[in-house]
Amino acid sequence: MDLGKLIGANLKQLRTERHLTLGQLSSLAGISKAMLSDMEKGTSNPTINTIWKIANGLKVPFTRLMEGSEPGATLVRREEVLPQTEEDGHYRVYCYFKGGSGRNFELFSMELDPHAANTSAGHLAQAQEYVYVLRGELILETGGQAYHLFPGDALGFDSTLEHTYRNRGEEMVSGLIINYYPG
Repeated sequence: MDLGKLIGANLKQLRTERHLTLGQLSSLAGISKAMLSDMEKGTSNPTINTIWKIANGLKVPFTRLMEGSEPGATLVRREEVLPQTEEDGHYRVYCYFKGGSGRNFELFSMELDPHAANTSAGHLAQAQEYVYVLRGELILETGGQAYHLFPGDALGFDSTLEHTYRNRGEEMVSGLIINYYPG
């Protein structure tokens, strides 16, 4: 199943389980009813921040909207992972392990093009994010602080706060991100 259709099916399931109308979810997530309807039909390809807004509105991990059934052991090959991007395409994440039933974390690889930035809305209550830089220099801004991370550096932070990834260099930044949802 393609990612847009998978997100749509999961969105509809989560919305109906909570007995929410499209209008109610629209208010909770700050997303238009028309966009939510298109997503449920599987006819749209939502951006990363759109998925975050919906996940926060539903109070579920980001990847719960992309959850499919998994066997006991899971092998994920890079070529099987579809990128999720923002409107400009300069920030990409690839989800390797989705949160949800039986897993309280998500694992992503990320890429940020030179001279680009991406701001993420805060995540679910008590969520924590861990970033490990593989290549390039990442400036991560959160809580009024700017952290300069180089290859081999890692940062853990309260991801309930808005945070920005920034690449001021000439080289693409790549790294790993773990979103952890305690309890």
